[in-house]
Parts: sequence; structure tokens; C-alpha cells
Amino acid sequence: MKRPPIRILDVAGSPEAMGVSHGRAFADEIRHYTAERVELVASGLWSGGPIPRGEVLELAGALLPAHERHAPDLYAELIGIATGAGITPAEALVVGGFTDFVDTVRAVKGGPHPPSVLEDDCTAVVVPDHRADGAGLYAQTWDMHDTATDRVLLLRVRPDDGPPALVFTTTGCLGQIGMNAEGVCVGINNLTAADGQFGVTWPSVVRDVLTRATAKDGLVAIEQADLAGGHNFMLFDRTGAGYNIEAMPTARPVTELAADALTHTNHAIHSSASAVEGERGPELTESSVERLATAQRLLDRHGVTADDLMALTREPAAICQVPTAPYFVETSGAAVMRPKTLDFWAAWGPPSHNDFEHVTFTAAGVG
Repeated sequence: MKRPPIRILDVAGSPEAMGVSHGRAFADEIRHYTAERVELVASGLWSGGPIPRGEVLELAGALLPAHERHAPDLYAELIGIATGAGITPAEALVVGGFTDFVDTVRAVKGGPHPPSVLEDDCTAVVVPDHRADGAGLYAQTWDMHDTATDRVLLLRVRPDDGPPALVFTTTGCLGQIGMNAEGVCVGINNLTAADGQFGVTWPSVVRDVLTRATAKDGLVAIEQADLAGGHNFMLFDRTGAGYNIEAMPTARPVTELAADALTHTNHAIHSSASAVEGERGPELTESSVERLATAQRLLDRHGVTADDLMALTREPAAICQVPTAPYFVETSGAAVMRPKTLDFWAAWGPPSHNDFEHVTFTAAGVG
């Protein structure tokens, strides 16, 4: 389905004010999305057995102190989203940090991860400067169950204290992919962790990175975070520095950008991360391996442009996914970033059917 340009919400001011603006603007969507995700956990699909709704929210509430300790400003923004949308802070944590939260639930309840359950399946790449005519690029798809596509959103964040940022996300979530005005880029792939704990979920870590001045500073933020679950983080900045971190609660192997492009999908590569990786279904694992190989093949050259990376997100055989039974995974959107020039392009919905829009840090007519 051809979609209009990506929805953009401008939020500015104090952390709480930004959160309230976000929550109020999409209150109905956030409440509906919250109900869906809480029910997914309560149904037992993510934990090996049914859990009363009250216990789900009790578990989510137990993660809130870790978020407040990790980044008080981002915790205030999370509370603002809850206030604006008319949900509880625990519900806001579930709707924003769902895939990390369920890692925690499985660890606490001792249930298996059913191979039939889908988690997000993104493809992320960083092309070094020397392979992109001196101005390197970050790109990734954001893939999820097709019901998530309607909720894709881009936040234009202008905090009172910190750099402005462009943040690709979904309604009710602090952030998933982004670039700040210092030229720091961050994105993610989901990893299924078997060592989940009561810690910080990945959207808070993404937004924390976007307060930093360099990719190296962002790496330190990820290494020091008390993580709830598993995600791969990919970092890049305007100086050409880049890192890939397979970040599990108990393992954080790092690969530094060098001669070749960094590529990652949804399975752990390093032995220390794979040792604490939860089970994924064989079809999902096959998809992850195929997407990784496809991205590596397409980027094994010089002269890569932003248009080339937009084409990569549209690659039909492996990378750009359309919903089919039984998983109904879809490429719900994509982003391409060039930090040296602060260029940011975003697409809403499958890039194969939709256009990328160039987005600026300041809305037209706003100083």
C-alpha cells in the first residue's frame, strides 16, 4: 500500500513536556497499541504460559527504577508519554520496550521462547567514508508484524538541554533509530536474549546515545547500561567512527568499523553473545542469515550512495519483507542517514512501495 510521507511530530522543551506532547498527539493509538502488547504477554505466547494482566504490569513496573537511575531525563519523558496518553508508566514501558521486556519476562518466569513467535527482524548497515565518496552512510529497515506499520512516526526532538535529534520510532516509544545534530547515528536489530533481567529497555538506550557528542561516547553509554534484554546496536558519526555492539545483559562484544561495511541482522555473530542467545525459529534464523549475506554482497564495493542504500532497503528477495503467513512480518519503514552532511531520509511502510522523504532538523518556517 502506497503511504503518504512519514508522520512527523515536533516536540520541544523539558523532557516531561516532550513526552506529554507525544502522548497527547497519539493518545488513542498508544492506548490501543498498549492493550495489544500487554495482551501478547498475558496470553503466554512470550513466556511459556499465561500470566494475569496484573502480574504483567507488576513485572513492567519493576523495571521502572532501573530506567530512572539510567537516565532521569528520559524517564521523565517516558512518564510524560504515559500522562499524555492516559496510561500507566508500566504500560508505557511495555508498549515502548516490548522486545526487551519479554526477555525479562521469560527469564523471571522460566518459560521458553516459542519458535513460532515473531520478533522484529531488521537489517542494518554502516558504509565507511572511503566506500561512500568520503561521506559514509548508515541505513536500516525496521521490520515487525504488519500491525505495527500504521504506528510508524518520526520525532523531531528539540530538548532544552541537549542536541536536537531526528528519531524514527512508533507511537508511544522513546526512539528506535536516529541521528542527532552532532552527527551521531544509532540503530538496532533485535536479539533474543536468554539472560534477561530487571534493567533498562532498548529505546532508552537509543535516546541516551542521541544525547552524546561522538559514536565513541555512545559506545560507552551502551557498555555501561544495565540492560533488560538483548539488542544489537550500530553506531556511526560524522568523523567516520563506527561500532557494532551485540548487547546482551551479560555480554557486549564490539566490532569497530574498518575497511569493510558493518552489517547486522537478527542473530548473534560473536560467541560471547550467542552463548546467551535465546532460541529462534528455523525460518526466522534462515531469514536473518540470508539478509546478512545479501547486505554484505551488495555493499562489497566502492562508490556507495544514499540512493544505493535506499535500493538496498527495497531488495525484494531477502531484505524488504512483505507480510505472508504464518509470521506476517513486514518492513514497516526504513531510514538512511549521512552524518557528515546531517542528511536524513525516512520511509513509512515497505520501501518497495513507498518513497523516502528528506527530513531536516528544523521544520519549515521555524528558527
